[in-house]
Amino acid sequence: MPQDNNWQQQVWQQPAAPQGAPAPQPQGFPPYYQPEPPKKSRGWIVALVAVLCVFGVIALGMWSCTSAVSSSFGTLGALGSTAATSDVDYLTSDAVGVIDIDGTIQYDGTTCSPEGLKAQLDVAAENKHIKAVVLRVNSGGGTATAGEEMAAYVREFSEDSGKPVVVSSASMNASAAYEISSQADYIYTAKTTAIGAIGTALQVTDLSGLLDKLGISIENVTSSDSKDSSYGTRPLTEEERAYYQNMVNQINETFIQTVAEGRDMTVEEVRALATGLTFTGMEAVENGLADEIGTREDAVAKAAELAGSSTAKTVMLDNPSSSLSELLNLMSESRLSADDLTQALKELENDGSLAR
Repeated sequence: MPQDNNWQQQVWQQPAAPQGAPAPQPQGFPPYYQPEPPKKSRGWIVALVAVLCVFGVIALGMWSCTSAVSSSFGTLGALGSTAATSDVDYLTSDAVGVIDIDGTIQYDGTTCSPEGLKAQLDVAAENKHIKAVVLRVNSGGGTATAGEEMAAYVREFSEDSGKPVVVSSASMNASAAYEISSQADYIYTAKTTAIGAIGTALQVTDLSGLLDKLGISIENVTSSDSKDSSYGTRPLTEEERAYYQNMVNQINETFIQTVAEGRDMTVEEVRALATGLTFTGMEAVENGLADEIGTREDAVAKAAELAGSSTAKTVMLDNPSSSLSELLNLMSESRLSADDLTQALKELENDGSLAR
């Protein structure tokens, strides 16, 4: 810059001081100030550090997510303990595995699905330290077929592994969720839990009246007269209505039989309770759909008792998702927060080695 050149010329043209006399100061600068050429900006270093930190956080999140997914499908699986998050392979003493069934019963890969539940039951079956399983259920039901499969997995686990299964009911344990629960060795419920709802429903919506009012005409070209019966563009015929009713009755009968086998009740006893409505926890204990009023801790203690173990230690059995949202959640839970990163960069900028 022009000013810098003038300054350099001014400095080097100062007359030499006589021997023994103090050196003259350049004009325009205070005494004893030794001017230096301005340092080049090293802001790129700050940017590089920021990029490296971000990639470090991403790598940590990806490693955590990959490790969790790998262990989930391994022989031991992924889980955490009530004291601190850890893998099941770190267990060195007896424990009760806890599986949360919280949400709609469906095919979504979580423990609310056949695949997700079986994966964690397999973990519990293969690990010698897990002596029993508690299903913490908070669900209003869902897909009938998913509930049927999950109920079979619970029954097979208890029979094949010899490890007891105890259910702890939260606010709701209904329909397909109760079908699953009925296969456990013992069912706890809260007094105010909505439990039961043994029944089956199939919904067909008829939008033809609304379509007519809107002036919308839909023509379905089908291979048979009833192929479009569930499309909602026309009313059901009497034959179709009877067909669907028979289908519902068949599915519901399997529901009733499953509950009867699991609860050691007669089919007639269960059918009398299959009103499609839920009972309170207190009513469920009286009519045989549940065994006792109790908490999650009571269920854990009962599971240990049935397993012949005195431990109250629990281990969460979960099947983590490998989706991008899960990765972002892992990153957001990292101890290195955005504020921490910003503060660290500010400290580096204030350091003489990163002067601009």
